[in-house]
Amino acid sequence: MTKRLYVGNLSYGTTDSTLKTLFAEHGEVVSVNVIKDRDSGRSKGFAFVEMATDEAAAAAVTALNGKNVDNRAISVAEARPQADRGGGGGGGRRDDRRGGGGGRW
Repeated sequence: MTKRLYVGNLSYGTTDSTLKTLFAEHGEVVSVNVIKDRDSGRSKGFAFVEMATDEAAAAAVTALNGKNVDNRAISVAEARPQADRGGGGGGGRRDDRRGGGGGRW
């Protein structure tokens, strides 16, 4: 079973390739995804690395947490599930196209 890891405090210049090489020393890397800003395309300073086994993930966390990569001490930990952000529509905004008025719904 694969294990997803969070990698934080990355230099903006750290690439998927750099992380894949680094993590591959500790086991099979399934995927690497440096998170980028949607508008600028610049790294947000964190990534997710998916390791093939729990053992490889544990070895990577132990070996790489606090390691200096591109002049930054990175943090590596098991990724937590994404919190529900309450999607579902217009972000709670009122639909003003209905007409009417008086502030009533």
